[in-house]
Amino acid sequence: MIMKKISLGIHIAAVTVTFMVILIPIKSFAWGDNGGGRPDYTIDEINNGAIGATEISDGQNYKESENYPGTIVFNSISDSVIGHEKNFVGTRECFQRADGTWIGATKETIWNANEIEVKDGQTYIIRAFVHNNNPNGEDAVAENTKVAFSIPSQSTTEVKVTGYISSSNATPSEYWDSVVFKSDQDFHLEYVYGSALLENNSIGKGGLTLSDEIVTNATTGGTLIGYDKLDGRIPGCYQYDCGITIKVKAVFDYDFMVETKVRLLGDKEWQDVIAADVGDKIQIQTQYKNTSDLQQNGVTMRDILPANLRYVPGSIKLMDAAYPNGATINGDSLVSEDGLLLGDYTSGSNAFVMFTAEVVDDNLVAGSNTIVTWGQSGVGSTIIQDYASIVVYNDIVFRTISTGLLVSIAICVIIIIILFRRTQHLKHLSSHSNSKD
Repeated sequence: MIMKKISLGIHIAAVTVTFMVILIPIKSFAWGDNGGGRPDYTIDEINNGAIGATEISDGQNYKESENYPGTIVFNSISDSVIGHEKNFVGTRECFQRADGTWIGATKETIWNANEIEVKDGQTYIIRAFVHNNNPNGEDAVAENTKVAFSIPSQSTTEVKVTGYISSSNATPSEYWDSVVFKSDQDFHLEYVYGSALLENNSIGKGGLTLSDEIVTNATTGGTLIGYDKLDGRIPGCYQYDCGITIKVKAVFDYDFMVETKVRLLGDKEWQDVIAADVGDKIQIQTQYKNTSDLQQNGVTMRDILPANLRYVPGSIKLMDAAYPNGATINGDSLVSEDGLLLGDYTSGSNAFVMFTAEVVDDNLVAGSNTIVTWGQSGVGSTIIQDYASIVVYNDIVFRTISTGLLVSIAICVIIIIILFRRTQHLKHLSSHSNSKD
């Protein structure tokens, strides 16, 4: 079989993706293998029998050659459809449509094969190109072929994701390559569970979902792939090459703190827990503070009110360096799902947001009720929250008896007053009658 450059069409969520794409030039060697460094081959060298006899190298009877079917080796072609195959791991941004599908790559898509500057909250596709370079197809099948991606969990300014290929009868038997995600801000990568996908000319449109063990079991080899099923068998030549992709999300790890306190309206001291009665008004305060060395932009805040606390309209106030005496915030965005946009805060700066709520009886049970209110602050995709508690004692029996007693006492008082007045009236009539006599 003569090896030719062909474009592998793959599909992500019903959108065609091709591996004949523009690659960022190699800046440094992040690749390796357990053979100490495999040699490079050009397509012409392979067609001329470098790793297995072909018709070009040995004539029509090449299958009878001692060099047939030859050696199985992965990702060693220097002039491949993706560029240099040793640089087989790449990444790019990906975006999701409203219908849940993902926008795929085109022939002009740039796969960053060495490093990429990340954005907070952005999702990225990481791709491993897998190609058994032997030109002799199903006579040179790689067995027990596995792929794995190692994603470090630590928070740092550079995260190196390494992709691995292994095969029991390949030489070398293990291959790896890496791509580096970079930022000025500490961040970590979160694997999107269920996103691992195998695509090739046999699987067809939509690809085949792979096990999450491709990431979770990376240290033990990852997960089996295959050409037409997940049996670990990959024949040689371009028509059998595979694309394996996963998705990760970049999450910036901003350093800031959030603290939520409460107090009865009129009190001076803020506390973590207070006692209140139905009808009392309380104040809730959440503080955000930038504890990092960098400015944090687009800071947001939200308070989540539970049942039995009712927001008092027009009571939201903001205090920060721009508003040292406090500023009233119109609307109720703080206690809505959208939250309140506070703005940008330099290192060490902070903001206080407070508002008033009334304790009401929406669904209080008899006895002690602990009402928890949560304050959240967000920077980018990072959200930190804190809570404060209000203890409300709701003795329904006591209140019922007390109300009954008060009503009874009131009725008795009224009766006594009526009887007293009637007695006084009778005395007056009697006195008046005696005076006539």
